Amino acid sequence: MRVVYDANVVAAGVVFRGEAWACLVRLARRQVFAYGSEFTLAETRETATELIQHRKAVHNAAGVLIWYLDNLKIVSPAPLGKQRSRDPDDDPYLAAALAAHAPIIVSYDKDLLALGKPFGVEVLKPAAFLKRVTAAYHC
Repeated sequence: MRVVYDANVVAAGVVFRGEAWACLVRLARRQVFAYGSEFTLAETRETATELIQHRKAVHNAAGVLIWYLDNLKIVSPAPLGKQRSRDPDDDPYLAAALAAHAPIIVSYDKDLLALGKPFGVEVLKPAAFLKRVTAAYHC
């Protein structure tokens, strides 16, 4: 399953051991394949690095971030035409999902979640996404 993870999900996943971490575990198990653009890659790196610096993780959070960035497949963003999200920094996630033919964006971002299902791309919170993947893989 192709997916685009929002920067905040990745940041939470590399620092904390919760639903966002479980989303990254699905990538490690090759149950999902993560996609992004140069913009989403840069925002993810910045957001996660900032959280790593402010929180003292008991594990190698920087190593997890590097692993994620190494496993992210980069696509050229699809054109969206006009701005779709209330926050223009969220549109690149939708553009990356369209370019990657990813049916899901995983996010905690209220502006992205408010979009619902633009262009047929669902925007789900990590818990809903994990239920979907679990049902698909019966694990």
